[in-house]
Amino acid sequence: MTRSEHDTETLIRESLDRLAARAPDGHAVRDALARAQRRRRPATRLALVAAAVVALVAGVVVGTQLFTTADQVPAAGRPVLGYTPGWLPGGFTEQYREGGPGTAPQVRRWFAGPAEITLSAYSTADPEWSQTALRIASLRDQILVHGRVAMVTGDTGTAALLTWLADDEHVLTARVAGVPDARSVAQRVAESVTAEPVGVRGELRFGRLPAGLAERSTAVRGTGPADASTELTAAAPGGPPVRAAVSAGSPGVNGATPITVRGGAGFYLAPRGGDALVAARLPSGRWLTVSGARPEAELVAVADGVQLDPSPDYRWLGTTS
Repeated sequence: MTRSEHDTETLIRESLDRLAARAPDGHAVRDALARAQRRRRPATRLALVAAAVVALVAGVVVGTQLFTTADQVPAAGRPVLGYTPGWLPGGFTEQYREGGPGTAPQVRRWFAGPAEITLSAYSTADPEWSQTALRIASLRDQILVHGRVAMVTGDTGTAALLTWLADDEHVLTARVAGVPDARSVAQRVAESVTAEPVGVRGELRFGRLPAGLAERSTAVRGTGPADASTELTAAAPGGPPVRAAVSAGSPGVNGATPITVRGGAGFYLAPRGGDALVAARLPSGRWLTVSGARPEAELVAVADGVQLDPSPDYRWLGTTS
């Protein structure tokens, strides 16, 4: 049976009338809404204030991160090492620093004759060091360093390795070798460590690298400025490193093939069970060498692209600081 347009309108109107009859009084609804709004208003204002504070703090944090990132992230080939010991046994002088971009380890070494103290820092973002806290917790032989649980391994009396977390992002180790009561010495060194950064500025930096290679580390070594040397490494993911170094000593080029390096005379030594090597004597009289398991053309390209720094910082070599 079909309904006329009039019947349909009548049904709709009656349905709406029944809904209206069951609805609460409109004035009562408005009054209830007004009371609820008055009760919520302080909370709303508090939420707005809290949101403003969060936004302000977030802005400060982001701004701080921008400034500290710009200040602390070094240029390629010029890393910053983040930790310094405040105490070392007498007679030790610093003779080695190494660092690099990203999660590359930071290493500093002091020597006194055959005795050695090494302070290293690793990132917990590195899978090799991400579980250090669990490893420390699993050992019975634990000590405290700056209020944090640490572990001692390899304790032989004259050698010991102390490992602790400086914070949630950095694992530090103090390795002592050739020193009586090495465990106590390692602990005293560790307790004196503070987050005081030092730089590593050698006399060369990588320029443009062949495709696939990325900078891995910069190391400076020597007993003093007179015998200082700088070594850079670069590598492809999972591949062997390419090393570029400047030092006073000749690499030994007897039997080498003469080639052109940096627009002048150079040498190439083919691998004989080892890495290939490209060498050139610089105008300063020092030697540039580039070595690695790479084709000759790539090693020459790395040597040609190397940037020399006329004022490297070798002043700290052979000092106690």
